[in-house]
Amino acid sequence: MKLISTPINSVMLIENSSFSDNRGVFSRIFCDRELESILQSRQIAQINLSETLKKGSIRGLHFQYPPHAEMKIIRCIKGAVFDVAVDLRQGSKTFLHWHAEILSPEKNNAMVIPEGCAHGFQTLEEHSELLYLHTAHYEPKSEASIQFDDSLLAINWPLGHTNISEKDKKHSMNIKDFPGIEL
Repeated sequence: MKLISTPINSVMLIENSSFSDNRGVFSRIFCDRELESILQSRQIAQINLSETLKKGSIRGLHFQYPPHAEMKIIRCIKGAVFDVAVDLRQGSKTFLHWHAEILSPEKNNAMVIPEGCAHGFQTLEEHSELLYLHTAHYEPKSEASIQFDDSLLAINWPLGHTNISEKDKKHSMNIKDFPGIEL
């Protein structure tokens, strides 16, 4: 496993190597020892799987408020996604900046999204599946999301959006409307 820094502090890209032979391919996608530098004392508390059917669909931008804030490790296991992290940490040099990576099984990569960052993605292929490793349990009362098209963020989504969930439409707010975020 190779850890690669991004322009946003603690948002990391994980590149995995794989072994292939006439039977197929083997790749280690998680190892707490190899990821100790980013996990530190955190443990994986929950693993989720999502399947998004339509190309161009957007999910997010989601996060949880403390004390249920979570680090996420996101891996695309089928299809391809444009995966986005947004820094919401007050005082951070990259506050309200975003970073995106294309995740896919062919790239054999994952993105680490720390506490204090929102996460979202857009599917680049039909029937894309993501595996999420979380360091905290889902807590509905701590859940929040930001509008995917917030003008202050100006995320360059690669495709026109074809599908946004009703929950994201109702739950999302603009950055300027969030409690605790001062612009």
